[in-house]
Amino acid sequence: MKVLLIGSGGREHALAWKLAKSPLMTEFYAAPGNPGIAEHARLVSLNVEDHEAVAAFCVQKAIDFVVVGPEAPLVAGFADRLRADGLKVFGPSAAAAQLEGSKGFTKDICARYNIPTGAYQRFNNAPKAKAYIREQGAPIVVKADGLAAGKGVTVAMSVGEALGAVDDCFEGAFGAAGAEVVIEAYLDGEEASFFCLCDGKNALPLATAQDHKRVGEGDTGVNTGGMGAYSPAPVMTPEMIERTMKEIIEPTICGMAESGYPFCGVFFAGLMITAKGPELIEYNVRFGDPECQVLMMRLKSDLLPLLLAAAEGTLDKATAEWSDDPALTVVMASKGYPGPYEKNTPILSLPEAGEGAKVFHAGTSLKDGELVATGGRVLNVTATGRTVGEAQSRAYALLDKVEWENGFCRRDIGWRAIEREKA
Repeated sequence: MKVLLIGSGGREHALAWKLAKSPLMTEFYAAPGNPGIAEHARLVSLNVEDHEAVAAFCVQKAIDFVVVGPEAPLVAGFADRLRADGLKVFGPSAAAAQLEGSKGFTKDICARYNIPTGAYQRFNNAPKAKAYIREQGAPIVVKADGLAAGKGVTVAMSVGEALGAVDDCFEGAFGAAGAEVVIEAYLDGEEASFFCLCDGKNALPLATAQDHKRVGEGDTGVNTGGMGAYSPAPVMTPEMIERTMKEIIEPTICGMAESGYPFCGVFFAGLMITAKGPELIEYNVRFGDPECQVLMMRLKSDLLPLLLAAAEGTLDKATAEWSDDPALTVVMASKGYPGPYEKNTPILSLPEAGEGAKVFHAGTSLKDGELVATGGRVLNVTATGRTVGEAQSRAYALLDKVEWENGFCRRDIGWRAIEREKA
């Protein structure tokens, strides 16, 4: 099978590493890719925003299956354009991708189909949004409606912070994504991520994870795209997974189909486990980053037929097998992230990773033959272990062998799970 993978981040490196192991794979391309992905696939310098160019490449190379990693192409209708040529694509239509492309759309779906989530209001101007915040008080959550690379959400612990977040949105801090804001009730509990493949009718639960969004240790500081993750998430017990399927995932599948937007791809449900049970914080329509890295480390099954079943509508016949060993990944980021940071800093050396360990490239490129850091989040140092504590020790031991002067990381990834293990 000839496969094209779209994307260039750590998530896509993890997908490429796993897909390349499939005996079904005959030719494997990635666009635009990164130096890590180049170990597994042939890189193609395609402009992913040029849907016609990608479609022409797929015809030229007789591509059988396209796997879309990031959310932006999906929201922009990338999958629709390729399906118009009869191609099989893993990833939802633009209409279904609104689940991530518009937080207001998702909240409206939740309201219509009684999916548990925080109470909310949508606003397209600052004065009304601010009046609502003053009326509700804090803590309260302010979200840019559109795609903001994981940075458009403010969990405001004071009214002043919430008002400032509204100004950020309407004054252009997140571009077009902030033209509308969603203001919602603060949910108290423990966050978890749940992943599930869907073919429009059937669902195949995958696995759980927990990430660390805040830049600082002890989950302090500003939100980022994610500073590390581990899988499984201990808070997601078998009972909680069953409730999530029945109360959140299954009503969403039915609701999307009934609304005329059948969903094919991966549901990434960001959950808050509250005293009442699982409540939806948000949906993403692609694998999480860095959650994908720990999921791929634990997945024992061949990934390619699972993604193909989602695209072909045959998930009712698919099963996924997982390792019981936890996996943990630590993000190495450029100093200054998530604020301004220096680009093209040299990465002098990456360690050899043994069995059950891998350094995934997230924001790297080659410049004059040398590896450099080009992104905010640059490397995902990942390991498995018999416990989360052991996986953490192995990941940090590997990370300490990375020679990159401009990198920093959190040193406490997995702390909640490790505290549970010690209890």
